Amino acid sequence: MNRIFTILVLAGVPLTFVGSMMHWSSIAMFIICSVTVIAISSFMGRATESLAIVSGPRIGGLLNATFGNAVELIISIFALQAGLIGVVLASLTGSVLGNLLLVGGLSFFMGGLKFKRQKFSIHDARHNSGLLVFAVIVAFVIPEIFAMSMNEAKTLQLSVGISIIMIVLYLAGLVFKLVTHRGVYAHSEDNATTEEHEEPEWTKKKALTILLLSTLAVAYVSESLVHTFEAVGEQFGWSELFIGVIIVAIVGNAAEHSSAIIMAMKNKMDVAVEIAIGSTLQIAMFVAPVLVLISLFMPKAMPLVFTMPELVAMATAVLLTISVSNDGESNWFEGLTLLAAYLIMGIGFYLL
Repeated sequence: MNRIFTILVLAGVPLTFVGSMMHWSSIAMFIICSVTVIAISSFMGRATESLAIVSGPRIGGLLNATFGNAVELIISIFALQAGLIGVVLASLTGSVLGNLLLVGGLSFFMGGLKFKRQKFSIHDARHNSGLLVFAVIVAFVIPEIFAMSMNEAKTLQLSVGISIIMIVLYLAGLVFKLVTHRGVYAHSEDNATTEEHEEPEWTKKKALTILLLSTLAVAYVSESLVHTFEAVGEQFGWSELFIGVIIVAIVGNAAEHSSAIIMAMKNKMDVAVEIAIGSTLQIAMFVAPVLVLISLFMPKAMPLVFTMPELVAMATAVLLTISVSNDGESNWFEGLTLLAAYLIMGIGFYLL
C-alpha cells in the first residue's frame, strides 16, 4: 500500500502542475488533486507515527493532529482567498463531525473487531470532555445566539474576541497536558509496554523532513483543488455545505483517519483517541479562530457563525462522543454507533 501511495504522489504532483497549466477540466483536476492530497497525507501519517513512538502517545497524537490539520488549514486559507466562506465554515463542521464520528467510530470499530475490550486513559477522556463542551457548545453556539441581535460589524467583533480567548485557552491546555501536569495521570501499563518494544519506521530527522516536504506539497496541490469546488458542485448538484462538510473534511483529514485506525488496530488506544478528540479540539479551538483572524486580511472577513444544521450536528456529535468515551473503554459496537450517526448526518447534509 505504501508503494501505491508513493507512486500516486510522484505522479499526482506533476499532473497537478501540468493540469493547471493546460487548464484541464474541473472534474479531472478535482479527482487528481483529491487523490494526491490523500496520498501525501499517508506520508504525513507514517512520519507522525514514527514520531509518536519516540515521543509518547500525547505528543505523538498532538503532532499527528497538528500536521493533519495543517492540510485543512491550508485548504481553508485558499478557500477564504477565493471568497468561499460557506465552504470554510462547512469544512470546519465536517472536521469536527469527521474526527469525532468517522475517525473515532472507525477506530473503535476496527480496533474492537480485533480486541473485545480496549482501554484508554479515563483522565484524558474526562479532561477532553470538558474541553469539547466548551469548544463546540459554548464557543460556537454563543456567537450564533448573540449574532441574532447584532449587525455584521458587531458580529465580527464578537467572533474576533471569542477567537482570541479560544486560542489562549488552547495554548494553556497544551501547557497543562505537556508541562505542568505531564505524567500526573499515568497511561495504562499495557500500552506503555507495547510502545517500548516498537521500532519507528523512520528516524526523527527523516520523519520531520518528510513532514515539512509533505506540507509544502499539500499547500501547492490544495490551491488547485480549491479552484475546482464551484464547478464540481454545479456539475454534481452538490451544495457548498455538502462540499465543505463531507468532501473537504474527508480529503483534508485523511492523515488522521488512517493513523488513528492503525493505532487502534495495534491496541494503542491512547494515541487513537488523542488523534480523534485532540484533532477536534485543535480544529475548534485553534484552526477555526486562526482562520477568523486570517480572514480579516482577506477581501471578505469570516465571522464565527455557523448555520443551525451545522451547530446541531456538532453539538450532537460532541454529546454522543462524550457518552461513549467517558468510561475509558471502547468496543466495536460503540464504534458502529458513532459511524451510524455520521452516516445519518451525511445524508442530511447531502439533501439540504
